[in-house]
Amino acid sequence: MRFGFHISIAGGLSRVVPRALKLGCETIQFFSRNPRAWRDSIIQQDEIQKFKKALAQTDIFPVFLHTPYLLNLASQDHDLYTRSISYLADELEQAAKIGASFVIVHGGNKVGSEENEALQRVAQAINSALAKTNNAVQLLLENTAGQGTEIGYKISHFQEIIARVEDQGRIGICLDTAHAFTAGYDLATAQGLNHIIEEFDALVGLLKLKVLHLNDSKAPFGSKKDRHWHIGKGEIGCSGFARIINHPQLAHLPGIMETPRKNDADDRRNIKVMRGLKN
Repeated sequence: MRFGFHISIAGGLSRVVPRALKLGCETIQFFSRNPRAWRDSIIQQDEIQKFKKALAQTDIFPVFLHTPYLLNLASQDHDLYTRSISYLADELEQAAKIGASFVIVHGGNKVGSEENEALQRVAQAINSALAKTNNAVQLLLENTAGQGTEIGYKISHFQEIIARVEDQGRIGICLDTAHAFTAGYDLATAQGLNHIIEEFDALVGLLKLKVLHLNDSKAPFGSKKDRHWHIGKGEIGCSGFARIINHPQLAHLPGIMETPRKNDADDRRNIKVMRGLKN
């Protein structure tokens, strides 16, 4: 398994690779724009060229782009829904320009609608965004913890969405360990890990699983709370992560950590722990 982090793009895209190298990343994820504000993202061509040149001189791959948090592909609000689709299409285009193979997105919130209707809207939004972008970038749906009105906390949700996606070659899944754990999948135990793998393969197919977000959970099992924590210090624990990253059906996947950080030392500790668990 290749390990990496979500990297800050503060100061420009050209700073991503140097930051990743300092942390010992083998794979990376980042935002192309402010994740909590509706702003157009225009990355200057010289920044893109610097990023691609620096990346080409490393063994860092694959590259993941994460969409802003404000997108809601399940929204009943027409303006929010259309804006979300537009932003998603823009992210897919941006990813192709910078050489990212994948874009990761959360499905959103159903807010007053039936779950099945919300899942259908997500699929329609994905079809619209993919139709607007003529490239090979794959879109990955990330599972959620199930807080509030979130959808995407059950694997069956992905089964329903993906079944309605027209371009099957460009859709996949990002599985977040902390989200899955608090949504009710017990990744802290061998039995629980085998259960989620079997369910995922039966409902979606393991070939659709493209990356793991490796986060421990500060929140307890089944709490439906999204509280990322340091590897081995949370409820999943070192034994849980050792089984996850060494599992024969998961070990080939890239693993991105989104653990809390005050400085680089936090990230270095987390990646050291993770590498120490690898067989």
